Amino acid sequence: MQSQWNSHIAHLLLGLDLETADVQWCMNEILTGNAEIEEIKSFLLALKAKGETSDEVGALVSQMYQHCAPISIDERAVDTVGTGGDGANTINISTTAAIIAAAAGVKVVKHGNRAASSKSGAADLLEALGVNINLDGAGVEKSFAELGIGFCFAPIFHPSMRFAAPARKELGVPTVFNLLGPLANPARPKAAAIGVANERVHLVMAQVLGDRGVDGFVFRGDDGLDEITLATTTSVLTIGNGEISSDLIDPLDFGISRAPISALVGGDALENARITTAIFAGEKGAPRDAVVL
Repeated sequence: MQSQWNSHIAHLLLGLDLETADVQWCMNEILTGNAEIEEIKSFLLALKAKGETSDEVGALVSQMYQHCAPISIDERAVDTVGTGGDGANTINISTTAAIIAAAAGVKVVKHGNRAASSKSGAADLLEALGVNINLDGAGVEKSFAELGIGFCFAPIFHPSMRFAAPARKELGVPTVFNLLGPLANPARPKAAAIGVANERVHLVMAQVLGDRGVDGFVFRGDDGLDEITLATTTSVLTIGNGEISSDLIDPLDFGISRAPISALVGGDALENARITTAIFAGEKGAPRDAVVL
């Protein structure tokens, strides 16, 4: 096994892309607990140094689905999610937007986890709002059927990802694994709105969605936010019918005033829950503007 790892890692270090079968082999070794921490770390760093292709990322996602807990959502739905990693510690914009969209009649099935790079992740916020985040597939299906929205808590649906956690923690830097969560919603929604912080993977994320027949948007604030920002324009890639087009979103075009990133900085889960509740109550200001946009 070690010789295979060495071969694949050496291939990446030469700047060469891995074949789909080789990527799937690596991911399967990780998700079955057969890979050593140093092998995982070396693989992730070599892939990061070379630069991940959409085929490689897609192959990793496909293996995640092979080890995923079952859930069946037949109705068309959307996920709103971000990669994180922008270091801005903003409020939970995408999660708040997901709840509002569902209240407006949009079918939403959200996939998320606890905070990794901020003080409050999607799961932290929902828990602070009183939501039971620990639902299995049947529970999420029931929530979706009754409320038009469901939440898939990543550790419940992707338990095998725990084998990668020690290596990721030791590395302490974003890797391809930060991209996988937004792409590996267990319910496999046919639409997605995904924010990315890393400009280099903006197109890669859109290509992975397109290859899977998912419609939607992948956006990145031109200030580096993995959100549609209020501070400046946002670069948007639109995926539809297998094609990708690019555009810019400016809050001014929607009659929304610009605001600095500092106006969107949040706190811990309880503070962000307070802000989210205030938005629901109609409180005006930059947080509401960001969620609406």
